[in-house]
Amino acid sequence: MTSIKLSILEQSPISEGQTATEALKETVELAKWADRTGFNRFWVSEHHDTASLAGSSPEVLISHIGSHTKNIRLGSGGIMLPHYSAYKVAENFKLLEALYPNRIDLGIGRAPGGMPRASYALADGRPRDVKRYPQQVDDLLMYLHDTIPDVHPYKGLIAGPMSDSIPPVWMLGSSPSSALVAAEKGLPYSFALFINGEGGESFLHKYRQHFQPSPYLKKPKTMVTVFVVCAETEERANYIAGSKDLAMLMAEQGMTSKGTPHPDKFLQYKMSPYEEKRVEFNRNRMVVGTPEKVKTELNRISREYETDELMLATITYDFKDKLKSFELIAREFGYNKGQH
Repeated sequence: MTSIKLSILEQSPISEGQTATEALKETVELAKWADRTGFNRFWVSEHHDTASLAGSSPEVLISHIGSHTKNIRLGSGGIMLPHYSAYKVAENFKLLEALYPNRIDLGIGRAPGGMPRASYALADGRPRDVKRYPQQVDDLLMYLHDTIPDVHPYKGLIAGPMSDSIPPVWMLGSSPSSALVAAEKGLPYSFALFINGEGGESFLHKYRQHFQPSPYLKKPKTMVTVFVVCAETEERANYIAGSKDLAMLMAEQGMTSKGTPHPDKFLQYKMSPYEEKRVEFNRNRMVVGTPEKVKTELNRISREYETDELMLATITYDFKDKLKSFELIAREFGYNKGQH
């Protein structure tokens, strides 16, 4: 078995012509497979106001997946904390931890997870205040660990249910500022290479350099998430990845999306010179190729980012291609042909 731990970030993508219900069934199928295979974590994302991603409520989806899996750690990648009450988030995840002891991760971020109108709707018309994020993190930890000070206005408040274990909090981010907040709070940090393909090595270096040991974590702990598409040939992998290439182009230019497009659409799409450069640039966030190439690239990322855990995100038009991609990677990394 490799020394690199492999995990999965699942965004519950909806393909063109598919329903959200079908996409969510595929999410559960993938989670069950990852559980059997021996992947370390299975996290689900939070997105709003979109026709292409079905996961709008991670805590609900985690609960459902928990009832269909046995061992794999389940978590949020992540809860967009500025939208919510830290107290309610603590209650949601303490309940999940009570249902699935020692299997829950609480990944938090400050990105909106959608367009501004969704942020206003989530806050009932109030503007979103990201400046409060560091204080919200402190509040969340206070509620989770039942450490409300005697001088606090909420003295004696309990975030229930009370249980024997507390879910660890992971800070998610794609910028140096998020890395520094994680370091200052003494929390594990998950870097989103799949969002930002530049500068991540320096962000993680700053995290380790400024890390302050805390009651939650004694030394730095990191993870890196990257888009991956693996197939038996380079040509096939690049063909499948065309769906994501086109989807990212469309999102960047504000084109209306009806879900993940068929890879043939990308082949037929007439790109401008600018768009060709954008596709090439966006590939910095992706690892695409044969099992051997993917393993080599993931090992390189592990070395350069000085992390022993990689989280893989895969979006394809056809779920069979997605599952095959993960199966090939699992086999290449010694996960006993997908039946670890």
